[in-house]
Amino acid sequence: MSTVVTGRGAAKTALTVTSTEVEQAGSVDPATLASAVPPELARILATVVSVVAAGGTVTIGSVPSEVTTTTAAHILDISRPTLMKLISEGEIPAHKVGTHTRLKSSDVLAYQERLRDTQRAAFDDLRAFEDAEGMTY
Repeated sequence: MSTVVTGRGAAKTALTVTSTEVEQAGSVDPATLASAVPPELARILATVVSVVAAGGTVTIGSVPSEVTTTTAAHILDISRPTLMKLISEGEIPAHKVGTHTRLKSSDVLAYQERLRDTQRAAFDDLRAFEDAEGMTY
């Protein structure tokens, strides 16, 4: 499954793709680019084009299957102590490798998506409240 993550704070965009998608992308011949591409790859390409067209920067790279707490905190744009609190509260699963805490990249990205969904819902509720109270601007 592909994931497109756009962070507005630092104007960063991360694209996460599966190995199958990478293989499919590698099999595309630039001379016959007009040929059909898989729907997931088409969505990723459309996102890249729209971000670049809007003046944004796109960085494409691989994401390891596990990340350190420092890397996870950077991805989530939170402090490492805040991340450790979320881990201790069970909000984000983690495991120990010796004395070090590691997180699955998929768990970090899933938490980020849940957080964004919560933020979007709160914003939608606020807009609905403003509309109901006649506070539109």
